[in-house]
Amino acid sequence: MKHISYLLGLSVFFSCQSAPSFDVLITNATIYDGSGNAPIAGEIGIHADTVAAIGNLEATGKVIIDAHGMAAAPGFINMLSWANVALLEDGRSQSDIRQGVTLEVMGEGSSMGPLSEEMKTEMLEEAR
Repeated sequence: MKHISYLLGLSVFFSCQSAPSFDVLITNATIYDGSGNAPIAGEIGIHADTVAAIGNLEATGKVIIDAHGMAAAPGFINMLSWANVALLEDGRSQSDIRQGVTLEVMGEGSSMGPLSEEMKTEMLEEAR
C-alpha cells in the first residue's frame, strides 16, 4: 500500500507540472544541429538570446513561430568575406544574413575602418 501511495503521489506531482515556457518557441522546424547528423523534427525554446532547449518540448512561448517547411540551423561563419564594399554601401548585410551567415571575418588586405566620410567616399569610388 505504501508503494501505491508513493506512485500516486508521483503521478499527481508530475501531472501538476506546467509545460515549460519560453520567450520564443519555434515549432514544426526541421532542425540541423551543425554536427553533420541527419536533421530532426522538433521545437526550439529560446530564453532572451539563448537557445535553452531543442527537441519535442511540449512547451509554450510568449512568441510562437511556426517553422513548418523551414529549416533551423546554427549560424554560418564566412571565414574570408569580401563583403566590405557591400557593407559600406548598405550596412545591413542582407545578402549574407539571408543565407544564414552570422559572423564574417574580414581584413584580408586593408582595414575597413574606422573611416571618415571622405575616406568612405574615396573607397566607394575606387570600387566602382
